[in-house]
Amino acid sequence: MVRVAVATLWSTPDAVRPVDSRALGRTADIPSWVASMSAEQQVGDGVLSQLLLGERVRVDEVRADGWVRVVALQQPGVRDQRGYPGWIPAEQLVPAGDDPAVDDTTLVVDATSTDLRVTPGGPVALANVMLGTRLVPVGAAVDGWVPVRAGSDTLWVSAADVVPGAGAGGRPMAALGVATRLCGVPYVWGGLSAYGIDCSGLVHLSWRRFGVTLPRDAADQAAATRSVPLGSERPGDLYFFARPGRRIHHVGIVTAGQDGGPRRMLHACYTQRRVVEEPLSAAREETLVAAHRVAD
Repeated sequence: MVRVAVATLWSTPDAVRPVDSRALGRTADIPSWVASMSAEQQVGDGVLSQLLLGERVRVDEVRADGWVRVVALQQPGVRDQRGYPGWIPAEQLVPAGDDPAVDDTTLVVDATSTDLRVTPGGPVALANVMLGTRLVPVGAAVDGWVPVRAGSDTLWVSAADVVPGAGAGGRPMAALGVATRLCGVPYVWGGLSAYGIDCSGLVHLSWRRFGVTLPRDAADQAAATRSVPLGSERPGDLYFFARPGRRIHHVGIVTAGQDGGPRRMLHACYTQRRVVEEPLSAAREETLVAAHRVAD
């Protein structure tokens, strides 16, 4: 189970660069890591995905140098039927306890990010806990602070930053609302946080906030959602893009269909290197292959 606010999943330990040092260790600092990278470094292919605090993994291999090969169980994909495979530093993991599955007692972070504290309103013990993170309460609120389990520790989160986390169906407009809050976030290949995110990560995280588990990659998200005819799409649906004869490579969230105006979408844009809401360009229209809907 992940013990840091955001753990980065790497293609191989050898893919880690000197600039990535801030993303490693038990105090992984994702905001400073993203800020320290150039635009080109933010799209390096060594990062596969990221995992949030408390996210469960299956360990396949432990190396003597402190790296662990895992499968991220909450991020489906076709490469491994169990979940998304990759490598994580062992010190970013802690043995999973017997926390219950997501239910009416589980909380989910609804703030863009929040800090977990040692005592109610006290010193920060774990900073930058992300939107969509599931937390298990372990007692009654005190003065607007809720005790939650974080690994083997009990820490405190502001009650204003969390909401009940039971699954609530697809809720496309609500997911679009979450994604809209991430406008301007830098594009980071494999990113899954409010400090850096990619196109499929934006979709995955926005629905995850509502207890809906979508695959991690765009092509797999297309396979897991229902096709609707182009021209009948509505806000909250998904646009998928592919070049002729190629696999789907991009996804965006529909903000306006072709109902009397140009198609528009919200997406993590590789060329602009940030999350934007915009009309589809001519080049995008040429590669638009499908509109899909996430089931309610």
